[in-house]
Amino acid sequence: MSDVKVEHKSGITRSELAQWMADLGKELSGAGTVHFRLAESTVELGVPDDIRFEAEVEVDGDTVELEIELKWSTARKPARTTGEKGS
Repeated sequence: MSDVKVEHKSGITRSELAQWMADLGKELSGAGTVHFRLAESTVELGVPDDIRFEAEVEVDGDTVELEIELKWSTARKPARTTGEKGS
């Protein structure tokens, strides 16, 4: 896959955010392909079973930032061999 970055920033209600996150969660619990809306586009991603998860909370005066990051590799893992080693 070539390098791609899609970014969207907007103000939404807490209820709208909850629905977006619930929809994303439902997609993540599926078969490994995730579809979600981002700005005026629909993004489709292949997501493996193992994901790196990071959450960060930062409070600066009267501003709170909650950052959630999901990261995974798109590289294919080498096939495992089932043969026994020599005796």
